[in-house]
Amino acid sequence: MDIAGEVISAEKAIRPYIRETYLEYSPFYSQMTGARVYFKLENLQHTGSFKLRGAMNKLLSLTDEEKNRGVVTASTGNHGAAFAYGLGKVNGTGVVFVPENASPTKVEAIQRLGTEVRYSGSDSSETEAQARHYAEKNKMTHLPPYNDLKVIGGQGTIAFELTNQLDQIDAVYVALGGGGMISGIAGYLKSKNPEVKIIGCSPENSQVMIQSVKAGRILDLPSLPTLSDGTAGGVEPGSITLEFCRELVDDYMTVTELEIKESLREFVQTQHMLIEGSAAVAAAAFKKQADRWAGKNVVVIICGGNISLETLKTIL
Repeated sequence: MDIAGEVISAEKAIRPYIRETYLEYSPFYSQMTGARVYFKLENLQHTGSFKLRGAMNKLLSLTDEEKNRGVVTASTGNHGAAFAYGLGKVNGTGVVFVPENASPTKVEAIQRLGTEVRYSGSDSSETEAQARHYAEKNKMTHLPPYNDLKVIGGQGTIAFELTNQLDQIDAVYVALGGGGMISGIAGYLKSKNPEVKIIGCSPENSQVMIQSVKAGRILDLPSLPTLSDGTAGGVEPGSITLEFCRELVDDYMTVTELEIKESLREFVQTQHMLIEGSAAVAAAAFKKQADRWAGKNVVVIICGGNISLETLKTIL
């Protein structure tokens, strides 16, 4: 599958609907680690996360007939908000299925954008299965949150922007849940420079894709509660992202809940902006490997900023 080609097509399609987010050099993290550290600020994207890129690209690819049937997706929150925002741009209607433990802040964001929300399942993989079943039963169009080449191509436009923003990229740290974002970024960047290193980052409490890559098949594993709700939960059986991760991702890192909490606090204190737990996972993972990148250009993807006041109170 030609991820780079999908990214180029997506870039042309979604550009009127998305922001080119800043790539910000961090003097603090650079001085602390000895690397040249850049943050790709997807927390400043419309709807507060990178998810709009993939959702918008998939929605724009649908025929009028597919949109008119109504569109169904599943989300832990960020993809749902992006989906709802995108539906408004294409004059579509739809339903978002979320896990029963979804962040209230993220659910409210979906509802404010005018899209129906339904709760189902205690894990993202269960919620995805229910969304697919509902779409089939009601003859609606299903939009996967990551298991789709159009979605992956959209997420990969992050990498398209990166290559225009920084001449030399030695390593990229990316939060890893279902694998859509890391597949798109890695597929495009490695088409330009096969030597770039891509590191997938997950919380210790929910590392289903990492363990699935090790096993060579998608595993059905439990997840413990984590501040990184955006990456938490299972992976859809048969997801194309497994093979992309196996082929394109160079290394994997896990971080503890304490490390995520410390990373969130440090980012607020030094960069003066809010990020969510999944973004802090990537920053924390980089810090654990910082010695590896002395004198090199490292990009950390700040994938979102949708954090609730209640969560903030527990970390500050």
